[in-house]
Amino acid sequence: MSRRYDTISFLSDYGTADEFVGVVHSVIRELAPHATVIDLTHGVAPFDVRAGSLALARSISYVASGVVMAVVDPGVGTSRRGIAVEVADGEGVLVGPDNGVLAPAVAMAGGSGRAVELSNPEYRLEAPGATFDGRDVFAPAAAHLCNGVDLSELGPAVDTDLLFPGVVPLPQIDEATVIAQALWTDRFGNVQLNVGPDDLPTGFGEVLEIRCSAPSDPTGGVTRAVARVRSFAEISSGAIGLVVDSNGMLSLAMDQRSAADELDLADGDQVVITALDEGAVFAPPVRVDLTARRS
Repeated sequence: MSRRYDTISFLSDYGTADEFVGVVHSVIRELAPHATVIDLTHGVAPFDVRAGSLALARSISYVASGVVMAVVDPGVGTSRRGIAVEVADGEGVLVGPDNGVLAPAVAMAGGSGRAVELSNPEYRLEAPGATFDGRDVFAPAAAHLCNGVDLSELGPAVDTDLLFPGVVPLPQIDEATVIAQALWTDRFGNVQLNVGPDDLPTGFGEVLEIRCSAPSDPTGGVTRAVARVRSFAEISSGAIGLVVDSNGMLSLAMDQRSAADELDLADGDQVVITALDEGAVFAPPVRVDLTARRS
């Protein structure tokens, strides 16, 4: 049974310097003037499907019911499919390229129901070129879904088991060590790991040791002690804290400073977490202001 939707939540790597986002908004407005478009973000790094999929997964539990359109699409114009995937018994439909950007959010929403390839020319714009599917394929599909067009009208059904999988890495965990990865650094420099609080072994205390390194140099990097805290304000000056963030994941953080800069961490870097050696003394560094006195 088809239904009408009132909201389209829109995520992309388009940025806001060019006209891309505005044009997509305008196409939707023309086709489905009753629909409200919510911009989740357009600041995903260009071509970074992994970052787009993670941003969408972080958002999906909080977006309004309706259509979710995610366009991070380095394969635009190739044989990769455009798809629409129904979730939550039709409460929502995710629209975007079949390149993994939708997959983690689909899983977070409880898995896929029906899915189709967006190939019906009646529900696409005639395109002068094949490089702007956000305008020509995904926006029209989202708008027509808001108008009550049934998913099955947009194109042939696809086997959901054959959709491109997500690219979210899993941690490696044993009784003594957690090998995690830096998933995402927010604008404050907090670094989200692919580890939840329940993933830490029961023998780990309130102060842990981390070793951060780039994939190209797993034996190098920075080693620091970190304290498990509930808020940024609990972190001592100059120290690193391990906090449960707003998505329920563990994040490395500092109080009003960038943990990413302090640890020289980039997205995708490895973070090895172990219990602090027995008898070790935890003495966080203290930041000192050496501003010269005025005479």
